[in-house]
Amino acid sequence: MTHWIEPITLRGMHAQLEPLAASHAPALAAAAHDGELWRLWYTSAPHPDQIDDYVANALRMRDETGALPFAVRRLSDDRIVGCTRYFNVETRHRRLEIGHTWYSASAQRSALNTECKLLLLGHAFETLNTIAVELRTHFMNQASRRAIERLGAKLDGILRQHQIAPDGSLRDTCVYSIVAAEWPAVRSNLRWKLEQPRAGARS
Repeated sequence: MTHWIEPITLRGMHAQLEPLAASHAPALAAAAHDGELWRLWYTSAPHPDQIDDYVANALRMRDETGALPFAVRRLSDDRIVGCTRYFNVETRHRRLEIGHTWYSASAQRSALNTECKLLLLGHAFETLNTIAVELRTHFMNQASRRAIERLGAKLDGILRQHQIAPDGSLRDTCVYSIVAAEWPAVRSNLRWKLEQPRAGARS
């Protein structure tokens, strides 16, 4: 099957996004341990014991729906520190979502996070000619909502009782988007953040 989004490695000064593979599983398990991310009930970070299934499901989504999952490598120490994904790909309408994103505690609120968004959005708008990129998060995940809003994304709405969480609670999902006409301003903002002292510390 030919997909609109083909595997690609995206590299910046702080981070490298490389197509996810089964071989990344041990490093992702270690990354999830950094901060015990699975304990945050409103995030999608897996328990280290579930990493193999998590990776297998991501690769299945890639093969069946045209998604593209990435492992995130921190270039300063060559460590895998998380993952992210293009998914909900609508080829005909040139739309996609960026999500399933989580980083080890040591990589959060850093230049790496800012640069990953710059790389992902840049490839989406400038190479894939995407019309719009969606970003979604749990209504209760205030840190994620603030980070998305600082990108320049606009809140499209809230899907109430949208999903059933693993603990049985009902998730309200905040849906944000960036459209192609907004990308130049968003790009300038992200580049400015990377140039500041302690780049990306607030993104």
